[in-house]
Amino acid sequence: MNLEALADKMFVKVAINPKNKQNFSRYNFDFFKYLTKFFAFIVFSFLIAILITLVHGSLPSIDKFGFDFIFSDLWNPVTEEFGALVPIVGTIVTSLIAMLIAVPISFGIAIFLTELSPDWLKRPLGTAIELLAAIPSIIYGMWGLFIFAPIMMDHIQPFLIDNLGNVPIIGFLFQGYPLGIGVLTAGFILAIMVIPFIAAVMRDVFNLVPPMLKESAYGVGATTWEVVKKVVLPYTKIGVVGGVMLGLGRALGETMAVTFVIGNAHRLSSSIINPGNSIASSLANEFTEADGVLYTSSLIELGLILFLITSIVLGLSKIMLMRIGRLEGAKT
Repeated sequence: MNLEALADKMFVKVAINPKNKQNFSRYNFDFFKYLTKFFAFIVFSFLIAILITLVHGSLPSIDKFGFDFIFSDLWNPVTEEFGALVPIVGTIVTSLIAMLIAVPISFGIAIFLTELSPDWLKRPLGTAIELLAAIPSIIYGMWGLFIFAPIMMDHIQPFLIDNLGNVPIIGFLFQGYPLGIGVLTAGFILAIMVIPFIAAVMRDVFNLVPPMLKESAYGVGATTWEVVKKVVLPYTKIGVVGGVMLGLGRALGETMAVTFVIGNAHRLSSSIINPGNSIASSLANEFTEADGVLYTSSLIELGLILFLITSIVLGLSKIMLMRIGRLEGAKT
């Protein structure tokens, strides 16, 4: 027997040895486990590094203003007096307006695509939604400034001012001069931006409902709305909440589209018709112009506040999803 045949024979014995195969599988599993753990640690490390960087950069502003920075509406780079109240309020209000508009529309789109749309229309309409989600935010901002803002100035804002400006309780929200740009306009643009994201998630979640459940409901005489209310929504409520929170996270951190149409005014106003500001647009407009340690530190603290707001929103959504899961488990 030559050396090559002997080597081949020894290799076969080693390869088919069950003990060697078991050890090889165990080593592969251990390597894969530690590799995935390393990847997870990298993500966590990035998060901690970003937080440490923001806190360190914000220290001069924190030392001078303290908690007054959050509750002050002053923003004067000349006298170095800074406050975050106007950007915080603008960020929250525009995001709430966007969600109030986007969630019902997205829900209707998803229901139509899954329950009512003819088969020949589902694919092109679904593709159109995905294409809207892929459009860069600066395009939405340009469209909002040159096309949507004039429509707001000539038609929508005057209508709201004339018909709702004197209504008790809510009238103060719709008082002002129709400039086209403003907090309400930014909310509309944000709604148009997040609708594709929420609608796509809801559509995919609704498609996960077993057809047998819906067919059983239709079989006992349920209408389409009854099927959606009593079968589809209870089965997919966790995914629906997740899609809404995804859209809210996108709205909170949006920069360019809001910067074009919000007005970029550091002035606190009770009316959503008037111009305002947001954290992201403040950072985009002023960071390159920041002169001085305190000015730069104040802008970094704005970024830290946005980071914390987003983290709180995601944390609350996680708690909500856990409660829904526990309630579902208790029912079963």
